[in-house]
Amino acid sequence: MTATEQAGTRRVLVLALSAFVVLAAEPLYLLVDTAVVGHLGATPLAGLGVAGAVMAVLTIIGTFVEYGTTGRAARWFGADRVEQAVNEGVQASWLAVGIGLLVIGLGEALAGPMTALLAGGTGPVQQAAESWFRIAVIGIPGVLLVLAGNGWMRGVQRTREPVRIVLIANALSAIASPALVYGAGLGLDGSAIANVAAQAVGGVLFVRSLRRAAASVKPDRSVMRAQVIVGRDLILRAAAFQVAFLSAAGVAARMGTAQIAAHQIGLQLWEFTALLLDSFAIAAQSLVGAALGGQDATSARQLAWQVARWGLYAGVGFGALYAAGWALVPHAFSSSHPVIHQAHLLWPWFIGMLPAAGVVFALDGVLIGAGDVAFLRSITIVAALFAFAPLSLAALHWRWGIGGVWAGLTAFIIVRLVGMLLRTRGDRWLVLGVAT
Repeated sequence: MTATEQAGTRRVLVLALSAFVVLAAEPLYLLVDTAVVGHLGATPLAGLGVAGAVMAVLTIIGTFVEYGTTGRAARWFGADRVEQAVNEGVQASWLAVGIGLLVIGLGEALAGPMTALLAGGTGPVQQAAESWFRIAVIGIPGVLLVLAGNGWMRGVQRTREPVRIVLIANALSAIASPALVYGAGLGLDGSAIANVAAQAVGGVLFVRSLRRAAASVKPDRSVMRAQVIVGRDLILRAAAFQVAFLSAAGVAARMGTAQIAAHQIGLQLWEFTALLLDSFAIAAQSLVGAALGGQDATSARQLAWQVARWGLYAGVGFGALYAAGWALVPHAFSSSHPVIHQAHLLWPWFIGMLPAAGVVFALDGVLIGAGDVAFLRSITIVAALFAFAPLSLAALHWRWGIGGVWAGLTAFIIVRLVGMLLRTRGDRWLVLGVAT
């Protein structure tokens, strides 16, 4: 390995480690929350699964305030224009507040119909989901402010502050969740209150850091308009994800309470692992964006394949860990034998897809950092609509069970893997210059 390659590897690993800690904090809290709620019974856990899926739909609107901001800020940073890089965070934060308030109104108005649609009608699961969701949706502005804060800080390669902020917010909430659910006797609603508390604390702390770093915090419509243009494709990409995941949740709910509860366990573990694998994607967004902003296409391509290799190694490692924990891990989330049985049925698909997922997430970050979001939109839509969703629906029609739903998720990963490998081998994503 040359000295240049060694330096590139060090930068990838430093940024990836910081992103790893930040990304791990939220899903670790969600795993704790899932375990806390899971021991209330199968119905509250199923309700959390339905409500969590609805929350994910509403948050796709703000996806670009994180990923779009990282790429744009990184290009300014690579061109030694730090003030403009930080200003991307200011404008993303204004968008986060405005979008968050709109989402609260939309969510409260549609809470009943959306949860009933996913739960397959009204009943105990739907009622639990609606109750949790009506409280949790209030935290959406905080969620988006945290995403915006992480976005601009990653772009300028500030690695310590996001770690500290996210750990503080989620540690407070991890303590509050069992205290409110069991100690205060609030049950499932206590979980939602703890979520909102974490999101509010995180949002406030990121805004405080932004005010210290920014030359001005005034809104700039031209920058926000440019971010929205980039965000258009990222939102469509995120929408494709949610079409697939919503169809999977709806199918699992119609299979039975044990199936949707097991799906919630598998999905939380999947999202936890996906976010950790995404640490290499975050490093790629920042470093590839900075390289292209600095007019260095050779380094950008070299970094792309470095992060892809590290993503593969991480995916293999996580797959081995989950394979070893096949008999024990589901018991941490439920004491229901039917739920644990269904979790074991989806387990082979879960661990089998992880090596490919590691490469997919790494290259996802490369192409986002390069601003090649139109391609990402298209390949994600193809994978979601023509692989994931059809297989999930077929699993319900032909009674393949929860394993069929997770076969659809595996197909979703494989289609994206093939498309991204072909794209990265070419030159169309290597566009030089700063954000416009």
